[in-house]
Amino acid sequence: MTPPITAIGLLTADQVKDVLGAATRASSTRPTPAWRVRCTPAGFELHTDPRCAPPPAGQRELLLSGGAALFNLRTAIHVLGAHPATSILPDRDAPTLLALVRPFAAIRPDPRLVRLARAIAHQDTGHAPSGHPKAPETVLTELRHAAEVEQAWLHRPGPDHLTRLSELTGHHHPPQPPSHHDRAAAPPHDRAWIRPSPDPDRRARPDEPLIVVIGSLDDTREDRIRAGQARQRVLLTATAAGLHTTFLAPPVEVPAARARLRTLLGKGLWPQAVLRLARTAPGPQPTA
Repeated sequence: MTPPITAIGLLTADQVKDVLGAATRASSTRPTPAWRVRCTPAGFELHTDPRCAPPPAGQRELLLSGGAALFNLRTAIHVLGAHPATSILPDRDAPTLLALVRPFAAIRPDPRLVRLARAIAHQDTGHAPSGHPKAPETVLTELRHAAEVEQAWLHRPGPDHLTRLSELTGHHHPPQPPSHHDRAAAPPHDRAWIRPSPDPDRRARPDEPLIVVIGSLDDTREDRIRAGQARQRVLLTATAAGLHTTFLAPPVEVPAARARLRTLLGKGLWPQAVLRLARTAPGPQPTA
């Protein structure tokens, strides 16, 4: 029997429910979450779910998706006026425990995080139609800052690197293809998600999409959790800016492709996520 949800720190029981709901809407390349949140008097414990088999990308994607949930958890707590004091991997004797978040101190919400919290409900990482125009260059500074705040880095490949990245995407496949329920990752064989190929049926070619790589300086468990938080912050920043984001799975989910991508980046960063950004179709967008 599931225990009733109760107040934690400065949060009421209803606010705790809202926070848990925000965590469940974190981005992932899996159709179902591979983590769970345990509510305790000490705070929110984020655990990997031992009942879930590792995805094709192994433990790395489990940690990335856990990091994404952690960012949503932190953000939802923050906008409610509580400081989300966070410890990553706080107990070496509890291998499933990714983080502990303690909402016990009051804080004045940052308007920038309020904007990202509103974007959680609007986030969509499904496949965008190829005709959507590319993201504006001016958004790159904001996206880079989003990654750096979470101790990760965002790199934009140049034209030559895009060509080689397209080759990686075309020639490498994850060990198992994504489920048809999984709308997060682009088709592993579709190079057009990186560089549109000539299409005789269209008069006007869509602009090439904006491709970015999120990376970390090291590749430890903590680095991967932080990269997951950075990935989520970048996704929400893009959503709030009216952009659509798609994961490109093969360059980072296939070990050989990931090693080649790291070499392509100069071996200074461990690639953790590759994202395609494009403007969404006209319509209501999250407001600041």
